[in-house]
Amino acid sequence: MGDPMTEPRRLPLETWGRQWLLRLQARADRRAWSRYGFEFLMFGVKQGWACLFGGAMLALLLGTHLWWPDHAPVSRYDFLVVGALAIQAAMLALKLESWEEARVIFVFHVVGTIMELFKTQHGSWIYPEDSILRIGMVPLFSGFMYAAVGSYIARIQRIFDIRFSHYPPPWTTWVLAAAIYVNFFAHHWLPDIRLGLFAATVLLFGRGWFWFTPDRTRRRMPFLLGFFLVAVFIWLAENLGTYANAWVYPSQTEGWHPVSIDKLGSWFLLMMISVVLVSLVHRPEEEVLGAGV
Repeated sequence: MGDPMTEPRRLPLETWGRQWLLRLQARADRRAWSRYGFEFLMFGVKQGWACLFGGAMLALLLGTHLWWPDHAPVSRYDFLVVGALAIQAAMLALKLESWEEARVIFVFHVVGTIMELFKTQHGSWIYPEDSILRIGMVPLFSGFMYAAVGSYIARIQRIFDIRFSHYPPPWTTWVLAAAIYVNFFAHHWLPDIRLGLFAATVLLFGRGWFWFTPDRTRRRMPFLLGFFLVAVFIWLAENLGTYANAWVYPSQTEGWHPVSIDKLGSWFLLMMISVVLVSLVHRPEEEVLGAGV
């Protein structure tokens, strides 16, 4: 069995099925290949569980795109706002998220909506459908897309019991996150400094590792690799979102095509902001090397 110190901190509903899991672990341990296969399976299951809010939102986007009635009395975008609020309320009621996590997710919503207001005014992307629940050109469901990223980062730290080694001084990460956020706006008038921001990210996080528990054994991954992989999955989700006509880029107005791979850089930098915001709730904890490894 794993070291109790490495066991993830579970909210009440997340203890369901524990005995069933123990039986599967016992069967998987009979052979080396099945043990590693089971660990890989658990990694995927936990990733999916951490993506619960984002996955539900993506299902809403795709489902309403495919089956929303043409003459419905409520606009699709307004329904998405109500649906997102219902998902958030259900996650709190079922204790799949803590109130602390919900507060930081609300901050994501505000930060994301401010960016949306600015970017749509400058034509970076558009929301092509009508709605009532909006601010200017921005339907209110859009902020939940950013909240989904915040939910994932907050939940994955708890579900995988993530701890760190060589985490940079917190004040340096706050400065980096602030510079990234300002550059998202300022590059419309001033030189784009994202290459410098990438360099600063490598300087601060290049030595860092995060430790996590997919099954019972502690594993580790470089910070930068983990951030990049999450950025790739967000980019894939963005492709599904634009396919579902939730928003479109100017180049997609004549017909859908995949989002430019260049957007990966923007999502990578957004990950820096996400990690820093979530660190206000889940303080980065140092991994005790040798414990449960």
